[in-house]
Amino acid sequence: MRVFVTGASGWIGSAVVPELIGAGHQVVGLARSDASAEALTAAGAEVVRGTLDDLDVLRAAAADSDGVVHLAFKHDIAFSGDFKGAGEADRRAVEVIGEALAGSDRPFTIASGTPAMDGHVATERDGHDPDPAAAARGEAAHVRAATAELTLSLAERGVRSSVVRLAPTNHGEGDNGFVPALIGIARAKGVSGYIADGANRWSAAHRLDAARAFRLALEKAPAGSTLHAVAEEGLPVRDLAEVIGRQLDLPVVSVPATEAGAHFGWLAGPLADNRAASSALTRELLGWQPVQPGLVEDLEQGHYFK
Repeated sequence: MRVFVTGASGWIGSAVVPELIGAGHQVVGLARSDASAEALTAAGAEVVRGTLDDLDVLRAAAADSDGVVHLAFKHDIAFSGDFKGAGEADRRAVEVIGEALAGSDRPFTIASGTPAMDGHVATERDGHDPDPAAAARGEAAHVRAATAELTLSLAERGVRSSVVRLAPTNHGEGDNGFVPALIGIARAKGVSGYIADGANRWSAAHRLDAARAFRLALEKAPAGSTLHAVAEEGLPVRDLAEVIGRQLDLPVVSVPATEAGAHFGWLAGPLADNRAASSALTRELLGWQPVQPGLVEDLEQGHYFK
């Protein structure tokens, strides 16, 4: 297939591109900078220059493809406080790509996140009822979930649409997400902390395993599929703090919930969530089996602490 990939030079995208090429697909990657274009060319992909705001570029590239993997998101403005703006740009991109693919039965898969669930492990059947008002206010979880539901609805318009939900941490060498942020806080504070009893759990996957899930979704997921690229159902946050403490030779401490904001800053909210998730349905549907190291094993290799 000729596959158009947005976010092709990002953390997940830079693993998805070689995964697709290695399986015999031709990749056309969206690049918004010279550096991204050079990285994609070096990886063996064609380049289309543009951003998520260049809707005509997205429309043309999607129409010229045999399938689309949408990974791009305006994380820069989202993390600076404008998640609503980032979410709106993402939704416009999905709408335009969906229009280009309508009636073709071509595959269109996007990245989203596993839902936070209180009291039980999230499955692919959970999290399909985002609050429209919360999404309109720009609340992160509801914004991404609403766009995911829009993508799934494209199945009714002749698009083989699917949503691949990513775990909170997609680890590997070069990671710049939640885990490196937690390590940075531990270094700055002189202790490796977790909130309250630290029993809440985060699911995880190595980014190379996640990349394979996107390829399999593109190749064979039925229209309207929700998938979980989750290798480990849930690691207690306390266990994560203990590994960090051991690697940095720092004491491991519980931070009261009332002090979490001051200690962890923006990470306090995600760190308190229960993000345990199952991928049993995805494994059965796609035959996906993670083969890369788990999160603790990856941390023990030491590259996160260099």
